[in-house]
Parts: sequence; structure tokens; C-alpha cells
Amino acid sequence: MKDLKGKVALVTGGSKGIGYGIAEALLNSGLKVAITSRSQDAADEAAQKLGPDNVLPLESDVRSLESQQKAVNQIIDKWGQIDVVIANAGVGHFASIEELTPDQWNQTLDTNLTGVFYTIKATVESLKKSKGYFITIASLAGTNFFASGSAYNASKFGLVGFSQAVMLDLRQYGVKVTTIMPGSVTSHFNDHTPNPDDAWKIQPEDLGQMTVDLLQLDQRTLPSKIEVRPTTPPSK
Repeated sequence: MKDLKGKVALVTGGSKGIGYGIAEALLNSGLKVAITSRSQDAADEAAQKLGPDNVLPLESDVRSLESQQKAVNQIIDKWGQIDVVIANAGVGHFASIEELTPDQWNQTLDTNLTGVFYTIKATVESLKKSKGYFITIASLAGTNFFASGSAYNASKFGLVGFSQAVMLDLRQYGVKVTTIMPGSVTSHFNDHTPNPDDAWKIQPEDLGQMTVDLLQLDQRTLPSKIEVRPTTPPSK
């Protein structure tokens, strides 16, 4: 995708944080971008900030295949194609196994793993037609386990494996698949409010630039799994 102008992207969870940063970078590179949120108001607000001309704000819950398919249909109706899919929507519940509730477990797995399955199921035929790009946003928690992270680790370990298997499934059709595994990122994740103390962290716009770079890389080369960390974390 040397020329990105006019290409169409879907970013799940694109109303804030990493998803917003990626959507902004894609728009600045000439793409048309659909962003989803579980709240139409949140999607509309983000679209106004991004610039509504080439943004399609959609209410969609990744935990529902029907909801995902509806969003995809709306994108096709408006722009006729989908070239790039960024599976970004995610949640985190962190508690020891004694305190972790079944609802927290199910919400984490349903969003972070099953939600990505639904995202690719709803878009795979479009991506095959466009020989497009599917990018999942995993985490270093997909390779590094930690206390109180059983649900989150399970979801992200699963997402990394899922993404790599899908990569093998789809490359025969000219569809590229990459999973990005960030460390600490400045975002609204887990009810965090970004603040000046986050300056050392990876910024959403950094992941946006990385996404654009991936799209513009020569078709012959596929970085299928990328680990990315803050350069200089605080001393412990």
C-alpha cells in the first residue's frame, strides 16, 4: 500500500487512547477511517475532533458478531471497500485469582480475544477482495505474565497465538496480518487519565506512526509480530 490515499480503514475502539491515535495517523496519511465505540456519543465526539469529512463514527460492540457485521455493512454502504482493519478494542481487569470474578473473566476474554475473532470474521471477505491488512493490538502481557493478570494474560497470550495463526491462514490471499505488542502506553485504559507523568510511556501517536509504516512497507515483507517498549522507563 505505497499510496494510502483513498484506502478505507476500520479501527475498533477508536474513540480514545491507542485507537484514536491510530485513527488520527491513518487520516493524516489520506485514508478514510471508520471508528467504533460501544457508545455512539463517544464515537461522534471523537469524529468531530478528528475531522468529520473522512470519518465514519459507529456504535458497535466487538463482543457481538451481529454488531460487528452491522458496522462492516455500514462501511461498505458508505465507501464500498475495507482495506485495513485495526482490532484495537480491549479491556483489563486485574485481580488475584481469589478476587477475580466470573464476570470480569468473561468480559476480558469476550472483548480481547473473542471480539477480535468476530472482527476478522466480519471483515475477512472484504480484506481478501482488497488484499488488505489486518492488525491486532495485543500487549507485552501476551508474552510476560504477572501477578493479578490471569484474565488479561490469558486474553493477550491467546490473541498473539490467534493472530499468528490467522496470518498463516490469510497470507495465501495476499492479506497481511501483524500483531503489535506494546508495553506501557499513555491511554485511558483501565480508567486511567493521561497526565504529564506519562511522558516516558509510548504515546498513541507513536503506535499510529508504526501502523502507517507497516502499511507502507513493501508487500514482500511481513513483520508478523512486533514487541515495542518505552525506551527509558522510570528506575525502580
